[in-house]
Amino acid sequence: MKFFKFFISIFLFSTVLFAQFETAADLVKIKVISSQDKVHPNSLLKVAVKVNIKEIWHINSDNPNEDFLIGTKVITKDEKFPIAKLIFPPAKEMNFEFSEKPVSVFDGEIIVGLLINIDKELPLGNYKIPIQFQYQACNDQICMPPSSVNDTLKIAVVGSETTINQINEDDFKNLSLSVSAEIQKKKEDPIASTLESTGLFLSLFFVFLGGLALNLTPCVYPLIPITIGYFGGQSEGRTGKLFLLGILYLLGMAFTYSVIGVVTSLSGAVFGMLMQNIFVIIGIALLFVLLSLSQFGVYEFKLPDSLVAKVGGAKGGVSGAFFMGLTMGIVAAPCIGPFVLGLVTYVAAKGDPYYGFLMFFVLAIGLGLPYLFLALFSGKIKKLPRAGEWMEGVKHIFGFLLLAMAIYFLMPILPKSIQEFILPVFGILSAVFLLFVDKKGSNVKAFRFFKIIFSVIVVIISVYSLSPTKKESPAWKTFSKANYQQSILNNEMMIIDFYADWCIPCKELDALTFSDPRVIEESKRFSCYKVDMTQTLSDETEKLRNMFNIIGMPTVLIINSKGEEVERLTGFVSAEEFLKLIQKVN
Repeated sequence: MKFFKFFISIFLFSTVLFAQFETAADLVKIKVISSQDKVHPNSLLKVAVKVNIKEIWHINSDNPNEDFLIGTKVITKDEKFPIAKLIFPPAKEMNFEFSEKPVSVFDGEIIVGLLINIDKELPLGNYKIPIQFQYQACNDQICMPPSSVNDTLKIAVVGSETTINQINEDDFKNLSLSVSAEIQKKKEDPIASTLESTGLFLSLFFVFLGGLALNLTPCVYPLIPITIGYFGGQSEGRTGKLFLLGILYLLGMAFTYSVIGVVTSLSGAVFGMLMQNIFVIIGIALLFVLLSLSQFGVYEFKLPDSLVAKVGGAKGGVSGAFFMGLTMGIVAAPCIGPFVLGLVTYVAAKGDPYYGFLMFFVLAIGLGLPYLFLALFSGKIKKLPRAGEWMEGVKHIFGFLLLAMAIYFLMPILPKSIQEFILPVFGILSAVFLLFVDKKGSNVKAFRFFKIIFSVIVVIISVYSLSPTKKESPAWKTFSKANYQQSILNNEMMIIDFYADWCIPCKELDALTFSDPRVIEESKRFSCYKVDMTQTLSDETEKLRNMFNIIGMPTVLIINSKGEEVERLTGFVSAEEFLKLIQKVN
């Protein structure tokens, strides 16, 4: 018996000694295979890493279940070729004495799938992409030090006129059966599928109903006081006149959306890009100022008399209503929810400008129809009894609301140091002016009471906005491709928030969802990144838009520890809903 134990000891010692002479690099061999013979800029290259692990050995998986074990990683050692997606095959669960729970490992032959991002600015030519496979090998007795093995992928980046050929199809056929669905991770768009499965008439009716529903989204909120402010100040309040103004307002909005539909169908550009252009922002703010001046009696919108006669003698305000509609279309356009983003994607894929024009025209009719009735209702204020100076007081209030909207849309281009308090200060000054300087309508008791209450509410909200309050939020990090790639290599779960300063739902997400203590606590499991998409036309933002297929803001990506996109949110979601989504991610 003693001899037997001695023999076993000698055998184990010999195994360990032999392992020391067999280097860890000898235990794993890799071969990198491309799915294409060439690649175009601004695309994703599908690559397979065939891994052969020596018999009786295994390596830790990418998620080995124990913190002290070193997981397997794959990286490109050239920053020009970042990995956009990395998918490992299913691992085996094995029991070892050093761990109370099964350890996740790979053995034998495996294939790792990855997508390499080919930047659109990459010069044409031949490239060598070094691929490094990092691992720790073990057998039943010992574990070797962490090691790595390398291979080089040769690829030619060619122009769009060059044909791309698919190669190594047998290898990728097997890969697609196990992981390609996760690599692509494209969820079916219910908007596109609905439009595809219905005829033109039903599709237009569906889009019209979608336009009506958009009035419940946050970006449309500013349209309500602005519409009331504009039409409430129109003269006479005659139904025919108000109906004409409302129709022109609606057509102005429809024109804006129709142009967006045509541009989208031709370019597939990000929806809401209008609002990142400094000239567009200044133009909108200037128009609000001009509209507010009309409320203060400085002038009145009026078409030339000859044209007025041709349209039935309508007085001033006709041209203003149309241009007001144009502006409101731009105001509402950037971030009115997943429905429009789905429609944008569908129209862009169609590539038919006539179809894009029709779809977005009908969408705008649905969106703007309630404002036609709002115009009629708002203008009826002129028919209230005992009309007099108090009507001028009402117009002054609307004028200040329009000026406030001008300031709001200017805020993204103002210095950061004044952005937080310029609107509250304006609110306080406006309330003081209405209370102590503007005497219009103060002789009417009911209106004076309303103006006092309104002004006090404005002062309270403004003072509260100025008060120093520390708003809690997740531990947001500044996004960069290097940080993103490192998070993938570290198997970190991620929350990536694409936002813009002009996006109202983005602000609601920050104020109501991301500030929730439960969301903040749960987000500690994630690496949280903020991506500023305000300057949509900048080169860097354009690269990120293409890399992550961002169509509009807000877009929030939730990524699991394998680097897979498990949720894509477009639009506002409540704290409860967001919490449920991130709790199930691992």
